Amino acid sequence: MDADYNTQLLNLDEAHLVSECERDLKALDNGEGWEEVMTEIRKQMGLAGPLVLVSFLQYSLQLISIMFIGHLGELQLSGASMAFSFAGVTGFSLFLGMGSALETLCGQAYGAKQYHMLGIHMQRAMVVISIICIPIALLWASIQQIFTLLKQDPLISEQAGIYGKWLIPSIIPYGLLQCQLRFLQTQNLTSPLLIATGASSLIHLFVCWGLVYGFGFGIIGAALSSAITYWINVLVLGLYIKFSPQCQKTWTGFSIDGIKNLVGFLALAIPSSLMVCLEYWSYEFLVLMSGLLPNPELETSMLSISLSTSSLVFRITYGFGSVVSTRVSNELGAGKATAARLAAKVVVVLGVAEGMALGILLIALRNEWGYVFTNEAEVVKYLSMIMPILATSNFMDAIQGVLSGIARGCGWQKIGAWVNLGAYYLLGLPCAIIFTFLLNFGAKGLWMGITCGSCLQSILLLFITFNTNWEDQASKAKERLLYGSSLPLI
Repeated sequence: MDADYNTQLLNLDEAHLVSECERDLKALDNGEGWEEVMTEIRKQMGLAGPLVLVSFLQYSLQLISIMFIGHLGELQLSGASMAFSFAGVTGFSLFLGMGSALETLCGQAYGAKQYHMLGIHMQRAMVVISIICIPIALLWASIQQIFTLLKQDPLISEQAGIYGKWLIPSIIPYGLLQCQLRFLQTQNLTSPLLIATGASSLIHLFVCWGLVYGFGFGIIGAALSSAITYWINVLVLGLYIKFSPQCQKTWTGFSIDGIKNLVGFLALAIPSSLMVCLEYWSYEFLVLMSGLLPNPELETSMLSISLSTSSLVFRITYGFGSVVSTRVSNELGAGKATAARLAAKVVVVLGVAEGMALGILLIALRNEWGYVFTNEAEVVKYLSMIMPILATSNFMDAIQGVLSGIARGCGWQKIGAWVNLGAYYLLGLPCAIIFTFLLNFGAKGLWMGITCGSCLQSILLLFITFNTNWEDQASKAKERLLYGSSLPLI
């Protein structure tokens, strides 16, 4: 780092942190507390709308591809679904987690007004992700062989292999997109994210239709359409970042510093990935276990619908998590410990309210919701029986989702990874096995078990959050800005 950079960072000293805390506490004593709370709510809700919509639109891209494939035939749908699940476990979730490291690094740098560091952090993330794309591409190219070794149906394995190979061009743009999203998100630039993602989703609809049906490429066209859409999104956001006046300070062009300290970035990116992947993988295990149940067609169909419902609902929670990650990281970077604490408390209340509202809605629609996915009355009836448990699971997800956002904003990814490991693999999945196979609750037991895991995750993250010394977190943010992302996270 150059001398000017260190000099600027040293201005954010302990005396500044103390004065910020004293000022904020004095404001609360003077009766300004409710005004501060309402201001924070307005800030978070202003960010939440666009970020929730961006989350929905991102989720819709692969959903659209799968919907088009579903009209090609059951064999193609089965193969593409298996390949996409494999790609999610080995690639997409990995890059989603690595990108979230920028929520800490870019968010705190922006709050500290170290604007040029946002571009450097983004370059480092892009370099690391581009390198990791190589082994992932080789793995995806071998999907057919892997499924064959796992004794899957040969025809389904063949279709999965085709879809997986043509999904490879999606890897790099997806990873780069995660970097761009966090770069803009941490600057509170949500409008360009919403416009670019919305336009890309609309384009994807037509591109997918054209390649699948217009040119008759079938399952190959569906996979290629994802790559085309991701590249369009990356290009649009890249042009915005380069030419927008709002990014002049944060993007100063490619720099040699962008390929330095890659190991330091990995020190945060690896636990960030583990934090996301450990939770994501636990739900994939539920699908595998459902195939071992009596009447696997019914159990797997119900679980597939309930997982799709849970994933859809979680888009809202993930949006709120992104909001608080931005708010907390910005405030900690600026040395405003009390403001960061207030942001954390406000989002927990919003998360509880959101979880309760969606839970009540799911229970109210329990007898009709299944018909959105299937006309099989048996599946719909079974789903209605599971819905109260699913609503409870989604309520816990709403809480842990925003708490995970707080963790990303603070740089607690290593702690978050350990919490997720303990919650899901020492409690959640073992409970799912006991409830399902020993107590014979069927697929209901799978949801009961994973809900136990998310409940423990929420409790642990709540305990950590509400016992946090926020002044100490602001000091650690300053140290991370001084010494780089390789600073220990615990």
